[in-house]
Amino acid sequence: MSESQSASRSAGGAIWRFVKEVVIILVVALGLSFLVRTFIVQAFYVPSQSMEETLMPNDRILASKLNTRFGGVKRGEIVVFRDPGNWLDEVQKASPGGVAGALEWIGLLPSNTGDDLVKRVIAIEGDHVRCCSTDGRIVLNGVKIDEPYVAPGSTSDDVRFDVTVQQDRIFVMGDNRNQSADSRFHLNDNQGTVPVENVVGRVVLTVWPFSAFSTHPIPPIPVDDPRIDDRIAIGPGKERIEVQFE
Repeated sequence: MSESQSASRSAGGAIWRFVKEVVIILVVALGLSFLVRTFIVQAFYVPSQSMEETLMPNDRILASKLNTRFGGVKRGEIVVFRDPGNWLDEVQKASPGGVAGALEWIGLLPSNTGDDLVKRVIAIEGDHVRCCSTDGRIVLNGVKIDEPYVAPGSTSDDVRFDVTVQQDRIFVMGDNRNQSADSRFHLNDNQGTVPVENVVGRVVLTVWPFSAFSTHPIPPIPVDDPRIDDRIAIGPGKERIEVQFE
């Protein structure tokens, strides 16, 4: 074999090894991305004004699945959840197809599927929540609560309700109350509550646009009253924490 043939074969072998390495790296990266999306954290796109000014339209957010999987669902959290039934119309439920849909599925693009909503948890199982007090505030277990996250100028008393949240369910509302079709607008269906098992994850970060980068800790309950405790909703089939109200 001539030196030129040997060099050509060697070069071809190097190129083939390089291509194989690139393919392996891509497959591993896509696999890891899919696993992260499925079990740890998932990116979502905010499509509406319902959570202003905490979350703005077109924000990209990250929802932690570990928080809800192992820590349950708490009052005050912002959560992403699957549509419990007829909260969204068919146009809103339309999912992207083609390359965009594939990239969403493996976790390389924020999810923009129409089955997901984002709201704040106001009450969990066993809570009695109603609207409203004489000064227009939400009343939780007989206590008027402060809600500093509600959008300026937004009011809660345009829809009146009086709900005791059933086991394994939560009551949710948007921070922009006048622009949010939340639990208040579905009172004829399980009193507007959402199954805990529908919760995909807790919103922990806004990651885009970069100017809006922020964390979303759970706001403390701004009252000192034993009727509002630190219980969590954990969903069916898990060990339950029992708390007695005075």
